[in-house]
Amino acid sequence: MSNPPEGVDLEVLRPYFAANVRDATDAPLDAELIAGGRSNLTYIVSQADAGMGRTWVLRRPPLGHVLPTAHDMEREARVLGALGPGPVPVPEVFAVCTDPSVLGTPFYVMERLDGRILRTADEAATLDVVEARACSEALVDVLVDIHGVDPEAVGLGDFGHPEGFVARQVRRWSQQWERSKTRELPAIDELSRRLAAGVPVSGPPTLVHGDYRLDNTILAADDPGRIAGVLDWEMATLGDPLTDLGLFLLYWDQPDATIAGSTEAVGMLPGFLPRDEIVARYARASGRRVDDLDYYEILARFKLAIILEGINARFQMGKTLGEGFDHMGEMATVLADTALDLANGSANPALRG
Repeated sequence: MSNPPEGVDLEVLRPYFAANVRDATDAPLDAELIAGGRSNLTYIVSQADAGMGRTWVLRRPPLGHVLPTAHDMEREARVLGALGPGPVPVPEVFAVCTDPSVLGTPFYVMERLDGRILRTADEAATLDVVEARACSEALVDVLVDIHGVDPEAVGLGDFGHPEGFVARQVRRWSQQWERSKTRELPAIDELSRRLAAGVPVSGPPTLVHGDYRLDNTILAADDPGRIAGVLDWEMATLGDPLTDLGLFLLYWDQPDATIAGSTEAVGMLPGFLPRDEIVARYARASGRRVDDLDYYEILARFKLAIILEGINARFQMGKTLGEGFDHMGEMATVLADTALDLANGSANPALRG
């Protein structure tokens, strides 16, 4: 057994897995950190027993500087369980642990799906033009499926408070900024003021993923035009679906929003749908108006800048696992500045300040 990564105690997990996780035995466990420090920590946990190889995925909160309302493992596992039987593809959850004696924090264990995660534009560029278009269309269609879920029918009717959702988002993230910031950024304060003053009228509320983008999906191993699973539901709630579309477009269009540090946006690559086609396909399939979409794109930049500043705070405290965190503070500044530029050109007078 190799040395486990920080954040998991395999000797403590071993009896827990044997008692609670499907197909697990009391054999030794191995673990590998596959995503760390930026959000929740994600590990591949494996077990070799009598020639049988089994793998699972374990999710737990980051090691330090956890913001209020963030990183709720029970909430994330609940939405996965609710969506399991429906059209939105998600991994199966095998166990949810809230006992602090196991890892010192809540966590859950889920199915490891077979497929590809394209984490950077360079990886996305490995798709040919036909595959890239099919992937783009599938991403939009799955987002429409998420927003088409009937929360009451799947047991998520009490999963959020959609009334006043957008205004509450602005207040909440402004508060998160005060808790996260390591320095003053006047652009963030100005964006908070303008966003609060220019809240649009929301359409009918839906289930909202909260962080929907290419690298939070798994493409089927044999077909990049099919989404095998949607991951990272930690920010899911009931609210305005255009918040999802605004954030999706941010990642799709802006190379400076790619946390992996790629220099090219996915939407600029051959075969991938350009922004306007993404928006048109979503509007057509969902039947939703997208007139105020610039507000949601500015809100997305505002939120992501604050998230990156929170990561920067953890990095400065030495509480991140993995690499690539030294530029998070700079990226937060860039996102805030580009959001303010977009606001200055908005048709919404409140956003123009």
